[in-house]
Amino acid sequence: MVSLSLVLIVLDSLRADHVGCYGNEWIETPSMDALAGESVVFTRAFPESLPTIPVRRALHTGRRTFPFRGYRPRRGDTVQVPGWEPIPEDQATLAEVLKEEGYRTGFVTDTYHQFKPSMNFHRGFDEWVWIRGQEFDRYRSAQPTGVDVDHFLTPRMIGTGAHRVLLQYLSNTAWRRSEEDWFAPMVFREGIRWLGENRDAERFFLLIDSFDPHEPWDPPREYREMYNPGYRGREVITPLYGEADYLSGEELREMRACYAGEVTMVDRWLGLFLEEMREIGLMEKTLIVIISDHGHPLGERGLIGKLGRGMFPELMDIPLLIRHPEKVGAGKRVDAFVYNHDVVPTALGLLGVRREMAVDGRDVWPLVTGEAEPRREYVTSAFDNYIWARDDRYAYTARCDGAEPRLYDLERDPAQSLDIARERPDVVQEMFKRVFYDAGGPITDYTRRAEWYSP
Repeated sequence: MVSLSLVLIVLDSLRADHVGCYGNEWIETPSMDALAGESVVFTRAFPESLPTIPVRRALHTGRRTFPFRGYRPRRGDTVQVPGWEPIPEDQATLAEVLKEEGYRTGFVTDTYHQFKPSMNFHRGFDEWVWIRGQEFDRYRSAQPTGVDVDHFLTPRMIGTGAHRVLLQYLSNTAWRRSEEDWFAPMVFREGIRWLGENRDAERFFLLIDSFDPHEPWDPPREYREMYNPGYRGREVITPLYGEADYLSGEELREMRACYAGEVTMVDRWLGLFLEEMREIGLMEKTLIVIISDHGHPLGERGLIGKLGRGMFPELMDIPLLIRHPEKVGAGKRVDAFVYNHDVVPTALGLLGVRREMAVDGRDVWPLVTGEAEPRREYVTSAFDNYIWARDDRYAYTARCDGAEPRLYDLERDPAQSLDIARERPDVVQEMFKRVFYDAGGPITDYTRRAEWYSP
């Protein structure tokens, strides 16, 4: 049996419905679409909890982060939301396990939250590279010069957290001159560099974690022009989370164009990375997994931003592609419910690693080969003080104590536009019981302790 390596690629805030292989017809994602033809495409993949850090805890460990018990906000962290904590010391990481198995391990990311004081997501890596400057990363202290800050703000945004993030980001990126200086290109170029320097490794694990297409959405002008040509008005690249009524229709269209442009830029550099893998002969012996942590609402249902009360498909549906080097299952679409924390046991199974690792996820590869165990009947998740569940028929969300329930009949209302919670209290109760069961008991009602956060 060929000894396989692993490349795991995480793309932050990538909506499944903004990728061609998931049905999008207006955004260019040729690299992911081509890879999908060689991969298994999981059409109903979801995060077991949100946002950024809870998701990554699950991706690194294969363990659920929800139900967030014992949560303690980290001093000085602008993000204070349940589950936003380091990987627990008693949980092994995928990198640690593979390193013990003789793999050479590398981690390239610009997702700065993983390297804040007290965070420990570099555990188990022989080399880790943190590309500085994304979003609110305290990278440069000089105030931005030579840029019209007001061009990126509406009146209601002035003085808010979104305004502060914008100022930090503009300071961090003032030095950029060409596309290669943008963050996604730097991340994938570092990945290419790592592959070249470590191609002698018999087996390796490379984790590439790109913060893009997370906001701020400011790809080079040509990418934005692809989706809203000729626009010269205000560009809200760092949105104010909440109701979308602070934007005009034109501003919202441009925001969506900026996000779409960033998706296309990420796809281009992903393609260059995969091309390098092909050129140096790694595609034939490397398992490739591509996943997002969550999506991002862009004005749907009148909401902008990742919000607990906005746990709808635009936030919850994530892409998941797994490419086997022998093309097993190439082009197959699996519609069973899967989670992000299934990636760890699935990867270990395909790599042939038998070392014991305590996980909550399942090896989902039998769903591909036809040797599947019984499928999940439902999935559950949580974000901030909100819970979510869905099965084949219904989607449900509520506050963590069951208050303010919303229920949607997916057969009659796949767009989830008509709340039937009052008409079907029996289903509401059953859905809440499922979340209660998965949580192992009552769910703590944490209150948000930060005025603003950007997961």
